[in-house]
Amino acid sequence: MRYSDYARLIRSHESLGEVAEYGQVLEGGQSYPLFRITVPGERWLVITSGFHGEEPAGPLTLATQLPEVVAYAKERGVGLRVYPCINPSGFEDGTRYNRSGEKPNNDFLRYEVAPGEWRGELNAGQDHLRWALYDGGPKETKAVRTDLARFRPPDAALDIHQDNYLGGTATYAYTFGDTSAYRPFMDAASRHVTVVRNQKVDDHNITDADGLIEYHDGSVTDWYMRQGVPYTAALETTTPTPLETCHVVNLLWVRGFIDLAARGKR
Repeated sequence: MRYSDYARLIRSHESLGEVAEYGQVLEGGQSYPLFRITVPGERWLVITSGFHGEEPAGPLTLATQLPEVVAYAKERGVGLRVYPCINPSGFEDGTRYNRSGEKPNNDFLRYEVAPGEWRGELNAGQDHLRWALYDGGPKETKAVRTDLARFRPPDAALDIHQDNYLGGTATYAYTFGDTSAYRPFMDAASRHVTVVRNQKVDDHNITDADGLIEYHDGSVTDWYMRQGVPYTAALETTTPTPLETCHVVNLLWVRGFIDLAARGKR
């Protein structure tokens, strides 16, 4: 999909909430607007998506199913800040990274693992001295990080991704906090896709029996966890999963996170 068509679809939702541009990025001589959709409420859920351009399901779920999401949130008094497509040139090109080859995603914080030694990720069991908000990285990450930092941390945060490496029709998630809160979402998703349980998904991570992984990777959800947000997760569906099925799974988690934000723990 051309991003200009996607932008028109996002702007068509102005009756649902405030559709604002929090910035623009220039790629290949073309300027791309970056959108934030805000719906006020008593508690807050932040939803991000589209860090990786070859993972289109999240941006498309948020663009096409937003009326349902907003209605569900309003019924529960939950406000939304939705960043539906963070990497527009990658989305338009169908590429993981932006058109300049930069890698938006894991550039929200850095860990000092020894005096003066900073890393973007912590391996399992690795300790750290402190963490700090990172001021570098790709232009897309800088833009969304700057905008997110303007607001008080939310009551919950959900980042929607896809896995372009595992085959089949499947799902798993990176989560922080009480994993029992996420188990019902996976149980519901298992009626539509295979939950990746007790399986290696990359060089560093193996899912648990519920299809969940805890990994401090410098991402937006890691950053929110470090700020004390009680419910943070990055949802994955595999790219071979049919788009309509991805919508179903994404909406299960979005509704679930709205419920978690409404519950609150702060």
